[in-house]
Amino acid sequence: MAGHEIPEPADRKQVADPSSDPLAVEEPRHSCDPAFRHGVVVGFDGSTSSERALAYAIGMARRSGSGLIIVHVANRLPTTVWAGCEPPVFVDVPDHRTEVLGLELACADYLCEVPWVLVERGGDICHELEEVGREYSADAIVVGSTHGIVGRIFGSVAGRLARRAQRPVVVIP
Repeated sequence: MAGHEIPEPADRKQVADPSSDPLAVEEPRHSCDPAFRHGVVVGFDGSTSSERALAYAIGMARRSGSGLIIVHVANRLPTTVWAGCEPPVFVDVPDHRTEVLGLELACADYLCEVPWVLVERGGDICHELEEVGREYSADAIVVGSTHGIVGRIFGSVAGRLARRAQRPVVVIP
């Protein structure tokens, strides 16, 4: 078919820079309020243990004059339990608990002494708390201890976080 060539589009964009290193591309970082830089991160799920951790973190933030970053990690369940497929795939379960916790915290009198923000994440609790701590350059991460058989069988969040974290971890009994 002579004479029927398809011309290259004039607005063709280059997809990748051949001279760039593909491993050097960073993930987009979440923007965080500079007022909470070097604050105190606390894991909170509304349990008695996390309430004690929150109370300690409030005092810690007040004494240091910093902000409080309250983190609630939403549930994720492996689909391999139901589908029997490999590799494991995780499904985010709708978790309206964060909204309820946010409303409860907004009405709490004890939080009026420090600036605070509630951050919702999904995934592994230890990884997400450490990631939020890194994003905010937190001075410490405060968590409550795990009581019960689940913590003994699977290992507690506090123990796993204390072993792998890159910043101080305070575990409240």
